Amino acid sequence: MVEYRPIPDERDVFHEYRSYAFRPESGVPAYDPDEHETPRATLGSRRGLYDPTADDTAPQAVCRHYWLEAHVRGDLHRIAGLASVATPPEYRHSGYVRRLLANSLAEYRDRDVRFSVLWPFRYRFYRQYGWETSNRIVTHECAPTALEFATDAADTEGTFRRLEADEYDRLEPAYDAHTDRYGLALERDEQWWRRRVFAGHDRDPFVYTVERDGEGRGYLVYTIDDEPAGRTMAVSELVAVDHDAVLALLAFCHRHDSQVERVRLRVPADVPIRDLARDPDEIDTVVEDGPMVRIVDVAETLSACSTPTLETDVTIAVDDPLADWNDGTFRLEGTDGGSAWTRLADDTDSESVDIRLGIATLSQLAVGSRSAPNLERTGRLTATDSTALETLATCFPETDVYLGEHF
Repeated sequence: MVEYRPIPDERDVFHEYRSYAFRPESGVPAYDPDEHETPRATLGSRRGLYDPTADDTAPQAVCRHYWLEAHVRGDLHRIAGLASVATPPEYRHSGYVRRLLANSLAEYRDRDVRFSVLWPFRYRFYRQYGWETSNRIVTHECAPTALEFATDAADTEGTFRRLEADEYDRLEPAYDAHTDRYGLALERDEQWWRRRVFAGHDRDPFVYTVERDGEGRGYLVYTIDDEPAGRTMAVSELVAVDHDAVLALLAFCHRHDSQVERVRLRVPADVPIRDLARDPDEIDTVVEDGPMVRIVDVAETLSACSTPTLETDVTIAVDDPLADWNDGTFRLEGTDGGSAWTRLADDTDSESVDIRLGIATLSQLAVGSRSAPNLERTGRLTATDSTALETLATCFPETDVYLGEHF
């Protein structure tokens, strides 16, 4: 029997495990509280998995939880960011990570957390435990002169101003528009703005806002990096309230043509950089999978999501490899305020099931990453008839989803 518990007093062990798991080529730097316990690094809660019968008191696996809120289908829901999952080599392939993940989900459920989100080291690894890709991230890279179209097209660029962390509130109006548009966009408090947006791992980024009539219309978060291809302006966040603000921000990047050789823009897929460019062949574009998402409790999470009123009930069989409270059959029923999900008895007649799918697929459906018809076409779910599929599609239409910040 293993014991899952907080590890606040073993930060040197946590540091050692994390360093070996993610940066083994650097060795294990000696733990230095002044260096490694920065305000940015102290966010989140450390957890460990222990064998109370073992002579060695070190944990078999560790992780960190970030207690966050995110926007899903227009409402704010509690989510948990799962990070720093690490196991030393002497404990690997023994099922400890599986038990760590299962215990984490149980803690999330106790805390009324609706979704878990993580950045995987390998997608296949976490997919087997019920997480699935929530959104894709597009990276455009080009010479700054390729963005000249933005300078020419911008009617009024507005006023640009560099902000310090104490001025984070000036970014909130533009970020609010961003959260209205994209599912899984995090709700940021002052601590997150200061320690995650305005602070970096090794150095702090530049943060510039564009204003019109004294109102923030968008902003950029970026660093200037020395790379083999030349000095690069690496934009990690581009947020704009409208098309004019997008052009103004791109024009700002263009004006760095005397200072950098390349501009790298990490943005949602619907930011139309290639569509606007005069020479899109001068822009290198890469589409990558972003973070992964997972429902914590099917009945509680999906009943809490805003959905339209339904006239037809649907019965769904869910397969969950980690959480037995999700592994079963559920009925989706229309209510006056939308819909409700109820778990049915384990001996429910299998012939009454309308939809069959795994928890990973249901998680994508819930946040809006993919539609029910798309998931059926790609073999991720099976439906007994078109009516059930249409009902599920009506309940959970596809939406814009973008979570781009690491934790």
